[in-house]
Amino acid sequence: MLTEGVHSLVDSTNHVLLLYGQKRSAKPSDAIHPLGYGRELYFWSFIVAILVFALGAGVSIYEGILHILHPEHGADPMIAYIVLGIAFALESWSTWEALKAFNITRNGRSLWAAIRASKDAPTIVVLLENGGALAGLAIAAAGISISQWTHNPMWDGLASVLIGLVLAAVAILLIIEAKGLLIGESADPELVEALRVSAETHVGVTKVHDVLTVHHAPDKVVSVLDVNFDDNISAADVERIVRDIEAKVAADFPMIALVYVRPFSG
Repeated sequence: MLTEGVHSLVDSTNHVLLLYGQKRSAKPSDAIHPLGYGRELYFWSFIVAILVFALGAGVSIYEGILHILHPEHGADPMIAYIVLGIAFALESWSTWEALKAFNITRNGRSLWAAIRASKDAPTIVVLLENGGALAGLAIAAAGISISQWTHNPMWDGLASVLIGLVLAAVAILLIIEAKGLLIGESADPELVEALRVSAETHVGVTKVHDVLTVHHAPDKVVSVLDVNFDDNISAADVERIVRDIEAKVAADFPMIALVYVRPFSG
């Protein structure tokens, strides 16, 4: 129960940090950060993952080992069951609401594939952390039950260690996902191909070579298009086509915050 208490404290702190990150990421661009503060969201998601690993998993495993080495019987288990039941109900509701919001963007992909492809770090954090919390609550209830049944409090300590291992696994997944987004991940292949097709529809464009995209926030992408223009058109025509491409991309793809069209020669 102490382990779950620490986990709940860490979980609550993490949600505060994510809300702070969302607020910071909404700040407009300025001279110091010309592309805005969108990656603040990814930074605070990474901090949350570190906290889950260091505090959630670390404290759980530490307390579990202490309880295994020096077992002691707990107080009235009925109070523990009531607290765990209430916590499980609240976590289940939170997870269900997050999953409903996440399913809107899955596009028929499996849950794991959608999580791996998602650029929405806060939603990934909520889903994985809540999943770990539900598993932890179930393990805690099982540990108390087995300890009560066998009259051996060692099982309570073992449950704490298992909760710590679950949280460590969740934290490692969060760290991997948050690190990738913080470094910079490309947009979905479907969006990249749509940008290529959109640019190639303009008269005067012979071919679009590389389409480089980087997520600066879940709903903000910066793109660079390497475009080969017809050699027979004038520089003024090239300038006009570039403006047309930028205007069409802005109209058709609202999540493209900035697009740079770079003439390609070769």
